[in-house]
Amino acid sequence: MKKLTLTALALLAAFSASSQAAETLRFGVDPTFTPFESKAADGSLQGFDIDLGNAVCQQMQVKCVWVQTAYDGIIPALQARKFDAILSAMAMTEKRRQQVLFTDMIYNVPSALLTSKASKLLPDAAVLKGKTVGVAQGTTQEAFAKSVWETQGVQVVSYQNEAEIYPDLASGRLDATFINAAAAETGFLKTPQGAGYHIAGEPMYDQKYFGEGIGIGLRKDDTARVEKINQALAELHKNGTYDKLAKKYFSFDVYKRPE
Repeated sequence: MKKLTLTALALLAAFSASSQAAETLRFGVDPTFTPFESKAADGSLQGFDIDLGNAVCQQMQVKCVWVQTAYDGIIPALQARKFDAILSAMAMTEKRRQQVLFTDMIYNVPSALLTSKASKLLPDAAVLKGKTVGVAQGTTQEAFAKSVWETQGVQVVSYQNEAEIYPDLASGRLDATFINAAAAETGFLKTPQGAGYHIAGEPMYDQKYFGEGIGIGLRKDDTARVEKINQALAELHKNGTYDKLAKKYFSFDVYKRPE
């Protein structure tokens, strides 16, 4: 009887652990990308992606766990099962679709050239020729700058993340940075360091290079979880939670569908 009881307890513990694991959604994030994800003074995570991810978990009735990782290695980390999904401002490009399975679009923000107002620079290879432009590793902005601008005489320098670019931009070691427009506005232009800088020319939405908006990325075989997340996102749009969160961070519509 005692042996049977111990066996039953062991089975119950195993079932409980399995249930707990099933009720957890682990998001991979690189917290260096204000206003989407960054660290507060106390070390906690903050930003639109963080709030949206927590809202998705609440809607799904699962526990959110945030796993911090460098952006340039975030897809290999997903595939190595270090977390379940990427929620870190990842653009849905054809190249990435070959590696991960995306949810429905969660937002769409253009790319922009951030530079000194006095420079007269524009996001055009002919104007940028001979200039130095900083980009974050692993981003669609890096891919565009290297394939389009660098081949026409623009010096493109890659950094681990955008936070490392701003000091070099402010000191004059860089002529410009090519970045997500919302990150440029919140992460730099609205800070004291950003005085005298602006977004030059028209922001860029080119679907060929910048994808079909931003999505949450999961492993290719994780179709059931993608469906559940999509259902949660649809409900967040329906009940007004999405709009409430978006207005907290952005002064413009971030749910613009790619044309």
